[in-house]
Amino acid sequence: MSTDRGGVAGFRLTGRTWADDLGVWSSAVAADGRPGSALRFDPRLVADPAARERLVAAVLADRRLAQSGMTGLVPVADLITARDEVWLITSTPAGPTVGDLLSPGSPGSPRPDAGSAATVLVETAQALLAVHASGLAHGELHPGTVVIAPDGSALLAERGLADALFGRPPAPERDVVAWASLARGLAATWASADRGAAELLERAAATASIRGLAPARDALLAGRDVLPSGFTTRDRLVETLHRWPAHEAPAPGGYPAPARSAPDEGEIVTLLHVPRAGDPRVPGTGERRGSEEVVMRFGPGVPSETTAAQLWRAGRDQQRTEPPSGALGAGVAHHARRGRGRTILASVILALMVVGALALWLFRGPATPLEVTKVDISAPKKTQGCDTTVKITGVLSTNGAGGEVSYQWKRSDRKQPITQTDSVPSGAASHEVSLEWTVKGEGSFKGTATLVLLSPLPEGEKLQDRATFTYKCS
Repeated sequence: MSTDRGGVAGFRLTGRTWADDLGVWSSAVAADGRPGSALRFDPRLVADPAARERLVAAVLADRRLAQSGMTGLVPVADLITARDEVWLITSTPAGPTVGDLLSPGSPGSPRPDAGSAATVLVETAQALLAVHASGLAHGELHPGTVVIAPDGSALLAERGLADALFGRPPAPERDVVAWASLARGLAATWASADRGAAELLERAAATASIRGLAPARDALLAGRDVLPSGFTTRDRLVETLHRWPAHEAPAPGGYPAPARSAPDEGEIVTLLHVPRAGDPRVPGTGERRGSEEVVMRFGPGVPSETTAAQLWRAGRDQQRTEPPSGALGAGVAHHARRGRGRTILASVILALMVVGALALWLFRGPATPLEVTKVDISAPKKTQGCDTTVKITGVLSTNGAGGEVSYQWKRSDRKQPITQTDSVPSGAASHEVSLEWTVKGEGSFKGTATLVLLSPLPEGEKLQDRATFTYKCS
């Protein structure tokens, strides 16, 4: 499709559309020229009020992730409803996706290479690890939900939306399986011309299936020597984006495209602030008194950036009324003056509160960095039998701050150490790591595993611990 179709929530729909399992995406542009996207959900998926509530919860969870500093998701600007339609608005484009770039391009267009594949896999693994650490999951990871940003970085789109609409609980293990499948697919396509790189991606997929995403990501980083030189700078992905044709697709066959172009702005209501039942409405607005949660209508004249703060200000301004005319009695005029005085006083107090909060924010101390104070390691005390996998467990005691830890496992049967990096969520006083050591064949064997902390390491100190197990098979 290639015709302009009006606007929604301050964004102009530019006419480029593509479909997926959840509905129809449209490219969009904000009034200030910033590009974005709008997803009109399949009406059948949002017909159930419970599904809508779960959808709102998923979007709000994404906003909390963004507020915590996570940058691996396509940012959501708003979730709105108009009549029977529900739209998700993103403040950056939701395309092109990896699925788009896997499709044949124009003759002469550069294809992403093995380095591009590794970039996508490392960044999606890192984003998924952060999502999982928050107790959430993506739920529908595939090439069509991995977006390539203009700078070549990989962002996850539609996080949690499918699970919300279909009523599924978060399942991080399903994300791991999907990531491994993505790695194998990229090994067979973008990395097919480079045998060494393709084998690296295949190993990362196998590692994810057996040990998880963090070791798989580390395996990719450790094997960067076999990747193209532009791997760390995303050069090939950026070049591909500059020359790749616009992605277009027809509306899905399962349900018809809307007869009209876009909902009337005056009918739009944000779903990100849901009122409690029984709260009285403020006449002439969509706001309810007596609740911190509000629904705000917006239409012509509302600023194009549809952040919650701007909508709140717009709704507040619309509530102002003209002062009583001189024809009213003196008593009414007196009460009006008192009301204006209270309004001025409240405005002054609010301004002082804002200034105070800003001062606290500006002069706040730096965030406490992650510190590891102790390393402990344990191995099974019982003698291990024939052809077994021994699990060695290590515990890193921390100060409760969030961050990344790097460490090495050293095994007595090999010279090359195993280096790993984990993300540690804040609030936990310890972080558990593990090593699986497989021993096969007849004979006796005594294995020693050493866990060495690489960072963050107290200056001048060395933190490590070791444990030993016995293997016997006759």
